Amino acid sequence: MTSTTSHPLPEPYRPSIGVLGSYGGFNVGDEAILTCVLDCLRAHRPRARLVVFSRDAAHTRAHQPEADEVVDWEGVPQKGVLDVLSGLDLLVLGGGGTLYDGEARRYLRLVRAAQDRAIPTFAYAVGAGPLREPDDREAVRTVLAAMDEVVVRDEESRLVLEEVGLDREVTVTADPALLLEAEPFTERMMQDEGVPTGTRLVGMSVREPGRAAEKLDEGDYHALLADVADFLVGRLDAHVVFMPMERHDVRHAHAVLSHMSAPDRGRILNQSYSPGQVLGFMRHLDLAVGMRLHFLIFAAVSGLPVLPLPYAGKVFDFARRTGAPALVGVAREQAGLLLAEVDRLWDEYPRRRSELQPRIQRLRSLAQVTCVRVGTLLDEIVPDPGLRREPTRAGLDLAAEAGAPALDAQGRPAGA
Repeated sequence: MTSTTSHPLPEPYRPSIGVLGSYGGFNVGDEAILTCVLDCLRAHRPRARLVVFSRDAAHTRAHQPEADEVVDWEGVPQKGVLDVLSGLDLLVLGGGGTLYDGEARRYLRLVRAAQDRAIPTFAYAVGAGPLREPDDREAVRTVLAAMDEVVVRDEESRLVLEEVGLDREVTVTADPALLLEAEPFTERMMQDEGVPTGTRLVGMSVREPGRAAEKLDEGDYHALLADVADFLVGRLDAHVVFMPMERHDVRHAHAVLSHMSAPDRGRILNQSYSPGQVLGFMRHLDLAVGMRLHFLIFAAVSGLPVLPLPYAGKVFDFARRTGAPALVGVAREQAGLLLAEVDRLWDEYPRRRSELQPRIQRLRSLAQVTCVRVGTLLDEIVPDPGLRREPTRAGLDLAAEAGAPALDAQGRPAGA
């Protein structure tokens, strides 16, 4: 009698994928992007080892359960960072506004280090601009030219890269945070924040001046937004809820509140919330007026007509793509125009809401295209034995152009 010994098949290779961006709890929008990027990678390769390069590793470990490893990359000896980098199969420059003056060269230094080690690199729906500093422009021009694929989140970013002199194909999709899933924001949470229920609520977002909003005059726009808030209180018989998307926003929300004639009708969310909870809070609102891009994205995804207060090209671009009013800048002399737009938005509420839905669906489909593209690159780098058929790049190009590809649960074209 002969015996046979069965040998288990070897486990499929577990690829290591690094994700680099402005992560670590500094901005709700950036954290939303990270959540969506990790969800995309995990859906495409459930066994992948996901490594996040964070500006605050402790925060990322506590709030991003999909991350297998988190590495501090700022203010630490670089040898350890480069050792981790060297073990990657792919480095993803995460979505969001990473490519702007004073910041671009810092992120791209790590991308260049990956390229020097022959590690493929992918720009995942990044935002670009302003880019005027020579060192940042040079870094963008040279490092992005050597990336395996460059995807930007809006047309404004593509134009910025073109102006810098980047000579390569650049794909325009949409912000990854459009795919975020909402989490409950309960009645108890509303009570804890002192936000009334059973009445109209308008969400408002303000931000600090900075490199991304350098033309803002604090006193000017604080007074302007107070005028808008008072108008909303009177016109809609509403309460105004200020929603900080970054810790510095709280101070500016208090400044606007101090200028209001009816400060008792204003509230500021004071607790820290996950991006999904902030998105969940939008379901309690009737209208949204604000400056922060991801505040506007969350509101629009929730079906709320929004009035953007543009301070940068990315906000103009989002207003254009969603059919929202696209005012020029945020200045006190525009108070009359701004109040007229608020009034019109409310009068046309049902029509605006119905028109918003297909536009947001198209943007969500475009956001999925980025996920498909990074998955395709990963399959080229580390073939997945379980993949039945790889979507062609030509097919992806057509899907991106159409803006509404049919996708399965893994972010691949349906039927693949």
